[in-house]
Formats: sequence, structure tokens, C-alpha cells
Amino acid sequence: MKWLMYFCCAVCAFFLISPLVALLLGPWFQVVAALGDPVVVQALITSLKSTAVSLVIIILFGLPASYVMARYQFPGKGFLDTVFELPLVLPPAVAGLLLLITFGRNGPLGRYLYDLGFQIPFTLTAVVMAQIFVAAPIFIKSARNGLQGVDRDLEITAATLGDTPWQTFWKVTLPLSWNTLLSGAILAWARALAEFGATIMFAGNLPGKTQTLPLAIYTAMEKDLDLSLAIAVILVLVSFSVLTILKLSAGKGWREL
Repeated sequence: MKWLMYFCCAVCAFFLISPLVALLLGPWFQVVAALGDPVVVQALITSLKSTAVSLVIIILFGLPASYVMARYQFPGKGFLDTVFELPLVLPPAVAGLLLLITFGRNGPLGRYLYDLGFQIPFTLTAVVMAQIFVAAPIFIKSARNGLQGVDRDLEITAATLGDTPWQTFWKVTLPLSWNTLLSGAILAWARALAEFGATIMFAGNLPGKTQTLPLAIYTAMEKDLDLSLAIAVILVLVSFSVLTILKLSAGKGWREL
């Protein structure tokens, strides 16, 4: 039985790692060349800029939402919980389509924004909104679990010693849930960086404007396979680095990686 388990584990590992090995055995010289390609540089800048803005917004609004879901009971909480988790199972292309029909020129919200002079689809703002839509639930779910894991007795003790609710949050709740919050933020950023379907539907694939690294791979596939592989290697390296940082932030040493 033990050897059967090992065999199944080996099959899963082989299936998951073989495409990565094939990719990393590709033309490494193209990776260096890709870093000097104007299209790749623009896509990299767009990705880093949009994901940085997305992450800040996700934390600013997601942390209070997570606190509410973790601490309070109210009518409709179950429905709201489902709403927060829906983007996790919703196909990205559907998410992009929903954003487009909502904030498009003739959408229920987009028409009013257009009258005010704001056009969201096919702009960098649309890229950010698409990333937030698919990545925010990851942070909210992770942050909620972390906040629920904080011992309420410690918070009550801090309150009895004269701390205000805000001081209690900063001195007790935040430090005790920090690892989980950081993990959720890193995973949300990585999901935003990898976003493709919702972005191309809502923001388009405009080089230098809305084209992110995943979209650049899609475009390069039609012209230069080596260039698309080089961009893919860059994303794999970034993703691997993110996961490594995530494990280290969770308190795991190098020997456990």
C-alpha cells in the first residue's frame, strides 16, 4: 500500500513538473534577448504597474471586508460569503464579459461613467479592475481565516487594559495574523500577475497600454515561438520566486522548501 502511494505521488509530480522542465530546457539565450525587446519591456512594466495598484486596492478594501466576515454576524452573511467566493470558480472569460457589460458604454454603470467623461474598457483601469475581480477573493478568504484564528481572549485582555478597538487591532490582531495576511497578499498578487481571460475580454490586448505578460505570450505565439517561450520562462521564474517567498514568510526554513 505504501509503495502504491509513492507511485501515485511520483506520477502526479512527473505530470506537473515535466512541462516546466521542457520549458526550462528551452532557449535560455532568448530570455536575455526578450528582456531587451520593447514589447516585452512594455508588457512587464504594464504588469508590474497594474498589479501593484491592484494589490494596494485589494488590501485597502479587502482587509476591512475580511474583518467584518470574521468577526460579525448579520443577515445575508452566507450570501455575501458566496459572492466573495464566486470569482474563484467563475471562468475568467466570463468574469471579463461581466465586467464589460457592466462598465461598458451601454452598461448599467458604464453609461453614467461615460456621461461623466470616464471610459473604462480597454484602458489600464480595466486591467486593474479585471485583476482585482479575480484576485481579491483569494486575499479576502486567506485574511478571514487568519483573523478567525486570533485568540479573542487576547483582544479582550488588551481592551480591558485600556486599548481602543483600533489600538487592539494594530497591537494584537494584526501581528498575530500577519503571516496569513502576507500569504494572502502574495497569492493575490501572483493571481493578478497571471490573469489572462478577464483582462483580454475587458481591457483588450493593446501593446504598451493594456498588454500584460500573459497577453504578450499569446501575441508572441503567432509570430515567434521562441519569444513566447522566453516570456513564459520569465513568468515561471517570477511565480517560483513568489512561492518561495510565501513559504519563507510562513516560517519554513530553506531545508523545508
